[in-house]
Amino acid sequence: MSKAKPQTLLRLAWQETLSDYVTALAWFPDGARLAACSAAGEVVLGEAATGVCALLQAPQAEALNALSLSPDGRFLATGGQSGTVTVWRMDGDSPEIFSRLHYPRAWIDRLRWHPSAPELAVSAGSCVHIWSALSQTVLASLDFQDSSVLDLAWRPQGDSLAVGGNQNVKIWRRDSWGERPLRREIGGASAALAWSPEGRYLASGNNDCSIWVWQSGNADPWLLRGLLGKTRQLAWSGGKESMLASISADEIVVWRQTTQPAPGWSAEVLDEHWDTVTGIAFQPGTQDLASAGEDGWLCLWRRARRLTQKLQGASQGFSVLAWNPQGTALATGGRGGEIWVWETSKPPLSPS
Repeated sequence: MSKAKPQTLLRLAWQETLSDYVTALAWFPDGARLAACSAAGEVVLGEAATGVCALLQAPQAEALNALSLSPDGRFLATGGQSGTVTVWRMDGDSPEIFSRLHYPRAWIDRLRWHPSAPELAVSAGSCVHIWSALSQTVLASLDFQDSSVLDLAWRPQGDSLAVGGNQNVKIWRRDSWGERPLRREIGGASAALAWSPEGRYLASGNNDCSIWVWQSGNADPWLLRGLLGKTRQLAWSGGKESMLASISADEIVVWRQTTQPAPGWSAEVLDEHWDTVTGIAFQPGTQDLASAGEDGWLCLWRRARRLTQKLQGASQGFSVLAWNPQGTALATGGRGGEIWVWETSKPPLSPS
């Protein structure tokens, strides 16, 4: 008789509270520290093991909405309402401001570090600026032209950058920024972009209640419909079988690949939440999904299908969530400024 695989279960390790709504979370590559920012403009660093938090930036007059750590953990970038991007050097004896980038009249809500190089993509209005931490110069400015930029996504291989906006997704190649981008037409505005972990698929979640999925080397996309509203976030699973999860309104839809009668995607709705779902994330290397919402519920779904745990902890609702790279801890942020770090059950789960 085969033994049942252990379930993903969480227990609260520690909690901290900021002065306002938690807008973003980011784990360091080794999972030892966590960075968070808030609508009050503060930035904190938390020790994963102890819960001791240090204030990196005190509350400001303007909100921070974007937070991104470089893959090697050397640089932390923050941006928000002021139009200023602050880059912190994190590998010294103590964090220090390394550079400041100014984009007047732009609200910075998207920052993305390259998967393996110290290059930061900054969304500012209708342009994306590629800034190098090595030279402290802008390598390229990509003009989306059709609208403001709504989302950014580096391909995991780092060879290209996808940019979403009104009516289009545009893909620029990193080795030829000056050339015309590959253009993918869509019916509405592309508000959420996500590459699958191996870079085979690119998904665009749109404001017209649709999702488009392109396979590398194939210009003909799949069009996925039937959503309750505009797609606000997408997440791809790891493991042997690619799955795509999406959130719109209070609904999570998980899309699985099918081969019969023809290659495509089947949909399954996870409807445990009764208010807006604010975050989804697959446990790294598995097909187990975490979701959080404004209803104050944190849910865990085995293979993105069966509810295995439901936790309540946010009186004003959850705002964001993020797994550490090792998949051993989950951080959640609250609308009341709370930060929770939850540890997974031991022993660690094997990939699905």
